[in-house]
Amino acid sequence: MDKNAKYLDPNLDLEKRVNDLIKRLNIDEKITLIRGKDFWTTNPIDRLEIPSFGMTDGPLGVAWHSSHWGKHTRFPATIGLAATWNKELAYKMGEVLGKETKLAGRHQILGPGVNIIRSPLCGRNFEYLSEDPILSSNIASELVRGIQSQNIAACIKHYITNNSETKRMKISTEISERAFQEIYVKNYMRIIKKSDPWGLMVCYNKFNGIYGPENKYILKDILRDQIGFIGHVTSDWGAARNTSGAAACIKAGLSLEMPGMLLGRVLTPKKVQKALDAGEIVEEDINYILKPLLRTFMRVGLFEQEEESYLKVTDIPEHQDIAQQIAEESMVLLKNDSDILPLNLKAIKKIAIIGPNAKKKFGKPFQGGSSAVIPPRFITPYNGIKRYVSKSAEIIDDPKDADITLLIIGLDHGGGFFKTLLFKTEGDTEGSDRTHYGLPQKQIKLINETVAKNPKTIIILIAGSPIDCSDWYDNVPAILNAWYPGMMGGNALARVLFGEVNPSGKLPVTYPKKIQDHPAHKSKKRFPGDLKEMKIYFDEGIFVGYRYFDKHKIEPFFPFGFGLSYSEFELSNIQSDKSNLQGKGNFTISVEVKNTGKIAGAEVIQIYIGDDECSVERPPKELQGFEKVYLNPGEKKTVSITLDDSSFEFYSEKEKKFISESGSFTIWAGTSSRELPLSIKINYLK
Repeated sequence: MDKNAKYLDPNLDLEKRVNDLIKRLNIDEKITLIRGKDFWTTNPIDRLEIPSFGMTDGPLGVAWHSSHWGKHTRFPATIGLAATWNKELAYKMGEVLGKETKLAGRHQILGPGVNIIRSPLCGRNFEYLSEDPILSSNIASELVRGIQSQNIAACIKHYITNNSETKRMKISTEISERAFQEIYVKNYMRIIKKSDPWGLMVCYNKFNGIYGPENKYILKDILRDQIGFIGHVTSDWGAARNTSGAAACIKAGLSLEMPGMLLGRVLTPKKVQKALDAGEIVEEDINYILKPLLRTFMRVGLFEQEEESYLKVTDIPEHQDIAQQIAEESMVLLKNDSDILPLNLKAIKKIAIIGPNAKKKFGKPFQGGSSAVIPPRFITPYNGIKRYVSKSAEIIDDPKDADITLLIIGLDHGGGFFKTLLFKTEGDTEGSDRTHYGLPQKQIKLINETVAKNPKTIIILIAGSPIDCSDWYDNVPAILNAWYPGMMGGNALARVLFGEVNPSGKLPVTYPKKIQDHPAHKSKKRFPGDLKEMKIYFDEGIFVGYRYFDKHKIEPFFPFGFGLSYSEFELSNIQSDKSNLQGKGNFTISVEVKNTGKIAGAEVIQIYIGDDECSVERPPKELQGFEKVYLNPGEKKTVSITLDDSSFEFYSEKEKKFISESGSFTIWAGTSSRELPLSIKINYLK
């Protein structure tokens, strides 16, 4: 090997290095690189001293099963991260994911999961971020930037329209071009343009009849040509095996089939060589898909790495502090009658802590699927609260003898991935969607029995998806949504309940009053799909989540962006630095926010824009920007949010691109999609 080869010099231009290495690889070596060696690594090329490139599952942390059976920081579910509406926290979480991936001896983490939350019943909602592409892409971009700041590759997934788990390996998503572009492509496009992720995972499902790994339209026409993605594309594990073959996947733009071994049946050396011999592909086609993978190898410093090593256990207090802060800021206060929260520990002598999720540890092998992260320790709600009150109050079992009862209920991960697949256990998990919007009947019965014994019963939801609260909402004084709060969740929950932390989480999804109100559930063909035809119809079009509720004037149970606080905030004086905007450019919306309460806290200022008159039907309003602001009692700040002309765009099927029309637009500012007290007009000229 030439020690002075250009591809080995990290100081040279990246593309020069990639082109130099492509020229040095022979055809057999190229073919070897586009299929995994085993479950988590690529094949090395000894002749050119190309080491194996190692991957680990995510996105809740570095997964146990793919990191040499290691224990690492378990973060809150990423839907909880989105509920913080805190971009800085997302970056910090990404930094830790990058650092711990490197400590685990890997070069890429398979995350974040960024699929749009189309239905409350999708089994993997807990791994995703939001029903809205603006919130999803802003949080995901910061995650990616944080991960890649550590020279670790992010891998955004699962591209594209993999928004349910039922028959995910065979079902075809049937969707209009406008809905595809405005909701789903827009999400990925913004992430790619904002943070340049080095990797992307293509889905199991078909898109309009063609499997993702062989779908040239989504992988080349959209991803490469329209969006400009330059990273590598890997298959979801085993996703290529149902395709029509090696030539189709290579021509479509699949860079890497994972894993090797039995599930990697398509880009085998024998099959790729056969396609070459038959003239179905040429060597340049292989170069096209291989260059992005080599680019990633160089970006992560694969050629500069020292001898492979890994840490079996990552137990870093600073990382756990970030996990706890995310848990604290993610919790959404859904109800708080008579300001029963925060609890006054001085006035409480006996506390009952009960419920199926009170002592449950999330963080077992394969629990929830590929995102199973096993932490070095796990603080349950019960243990965290017990430790917090240990010097002041007694923990008892019977609610009727308690001053306050904390009833901790919700969902689980189906008892483990394989159990879920075999027995179709209900829960938040990969491989299976929920079939019921409400809580299990046993839990509803438990709520009613507990409230009968003690009216001062606070409900704490531990779950990764929206839950129907209608059967019991009126019977309880307070509801706190804690999502899956991660390894430090018990500590975080205690601090929120007793007022050391003021809840500031906001819902990243809409909670319908009944599942039939939701746009994805107007018919079974929309969700879980027509399972005879193996098609799932996205007939709601662009009206996903709150867009649909607004259009049809349907009252949600909890609206998108909603969340209460222990304090009160007043918004005033909305202004735009421009009343007219012509062509390309930015404009800034400013709002004054004052904490009128007695407790320090945070509010999320949300900016929505509606087109006053348009040639096509559009949602009444759409989120375009947001900012979280922290205020002491009586403090006032001006929050400024800068937007650009893309805020006025929609996708034109006629022109086959995103366009804007001249006209008047209304800009709203508020604290949820249904609480928008301020508005202003702006005129846009093309």
